[in-house]
Amino acid sequence: MDTAELLVSELVTNALRYGEGEIRLRLLLDRTLVCEVWDGGLVQPRRRRARDTDEGGRGLQLVGLLSAAWGSRRTPHGKTVWFELALPDGDSPGVDAVEALLSLY
Repeated sequence: MDTAELLVSELVTNALRYGEGEIRLRLLLDRTLVCEVWDGGLVQPRRRRARDTDEGGRGLQLVGLLSAAWGSRRTPHGKTVWFELALPDGDSPGVDAVEALLSLY
């Protein structure tokens, strides 16, 4: 749950900071959890390598490290950025969020 909240927060924050117009969030729960965030901006997101002294620039790295998959696509009125999270099945350990965060430094 914490990982899903963190990644949703990253995508919504990016939409607020860099997107345009109306922002929408959709969560789809099936065999995985899929989060989609729409905005009216046309600029596609890109991962970048943040320097140690940068205050930002790690959001999409987190999304890439902690999700099973992520991406973006153009829509008729902007873009959609999405990620997919595997649901815990009780047998396999999930991604260690602390280790993933530390790997950024």
